[in-house]
Amino acid sequence: MVEFVGIAEIRDMLGGVSRARASVVASRRDFPAPYQVLKMGQIWRKSDVEKWVREHRPDLSSD
Repeated sequence: MVEFVGIAEIRDMLGGVSRARASVVASRRDFPAPYQVLKMGQIWRKSDVEKWVREHRPDLSSD
């Protein structure tokens, strides 16, 4: 089963940063592209974001 996350979940995955900071991180060129853009906002595959966190913020990785 594929799990999806929005910016609120990404905030948590980044250690509780602000919504603005999470949005800045999510707009980086090296951040995974959103899976889809909905009226409520963008969504990402959770596994893609987890991989990015492991590679770019290993201190925050839960692995």
